[in-house]
Amino acid sequence: MFKLSAILPLTAVAVLLAACNSTPIKKVPLPAVTTPPGSATAVVIPPVATKPSDLFKPVSFNDVPGWQQDNLTEAWPAFLSSCSALRHKPEWKEPCTIAKDVDGKDNGAVRVFFEAFFTPHQVFNPDGTNEGLVTGYYEPLLRGSRKRGGVYQTPLYRTPPDLLTIDLSSVYPELKNMRLRGRLVGNKVVPYASRADSLPALAGKELVWVDDAIDAFFLQIQGSGRVVLEDNNETVRLAYADQNGYPYKSIGRYLVDKGELKLEQAPAQGIKEWLIKNPTRQDELLNANPSVVFFKEEKIADPSIGPKGALGVPLIAQRSIAIDAQFLPLGAPVFLSTTQPNSSRILQKLVMAQDTGGAIRGAVRADFFWGFGSEAGELAGRMKQRGMLWLLLPKSVN
Repeated sequence: MFKLSAILPLTAVAVLLAACNSTPIKKVPLPAVTTPPGSATAVVIPPVATKPSDLFKPVSFNDVPGWQQDNLTEAWPAFLSSCSALRHKPEWKEPCTIAKDVDGKDNGAVRVFFEAFFTPHQVFNPDGTNEGLVTGYYEPLLRGSRKRGGVYQTPLYRTPPDLLTIDLSSVYPELKNMRLRGRLVGNKVVPYASRADSLPALAGKELVWVDDAIDAFFLQIQGSGRVVLEDNNETVRLAYADQNGYPYKSIGRYLVDKGELKLEQAPAQGIKEWLIKNPTRQDELLNANPSVVFFKEEKIADPSIGPKGALGVPLIAQRSIAIDAQFLPLGAPVFLSTTQPNSSRILQKLVMAQDTGGAIRGAVRADFFWGFGSEAGELAGRMKQRGMLWLLLPKSVN
């Protein structure tokens, strides 16, 4: 991948910094400012004015609804995965070291561990409310081929070599977790091709060809998935590699705004049904989201292990979530209180904040990882619930 030198031309610096401003600059097209996502496309996110810690209220474990009822042994493997990424941080060293000696199959022992080394903090939104949106995602399975032909006509792309990812946080700390993406034309940084303009720009960058354009689109929203290759009946994982720099825009919202669907009809299943009825408008709908996700291929050594999230560790079904890393620390345990998809049945679990996503914005906001396959997809597609979060922080942080 092309990298900018440490010293940028003055005009390029001006363009890059302008992209971080709320005031638009005329006549100069700018690449989007994005967060590096793990499970979904990136999105424009301004720096957070409120310090995240101001939104955390320490409470007792007795104040966390469902804490005593959860089987914490099911969350233990996810916690140990988080520790593998966090153990070198000073505040995590003690709990992650002690965790090695805890019997992860003993629910009582795991509960004692968390209560001894962590303090729960209820998470609030900047406006003082304590509820937010909880959605779901999963790892889908697609059918594909290394070569284009027959039913395999929809490409999924590898990262193009001319895509620039620019990080200015070392100079401007307020831009931490934010990136500029684009490409060089002469000595100017311009936006990369949007979805509607991507075919000429990405020719020759095809990783695999799949048999369903709609499934390919939703794979990009999920951020990773598996593909059964017709060539040799091998199943490979396509993991998130990068993104073209355009903010994710919901095609469900597009249909609602156009009066094509009601809001309650706009989950993934409803969108697919609309596309089946309106095949000639497929390009119009899909191009309403200018974002394109690029993938890298990975071998699947153990089919029971999920894809890696933004933390760099494999996600665990129903025990990993995606969060907004501008508010919640990536890797931390979070107690989630919500309801089952399209239901009033309680869902209260200890989960780990191991992923991020372009549509996951805000403090009380979570994307619940349901796992792999069609059943997980059904649950994820229907999940649009209200919920509350309690962040568990090491006591040394307090």
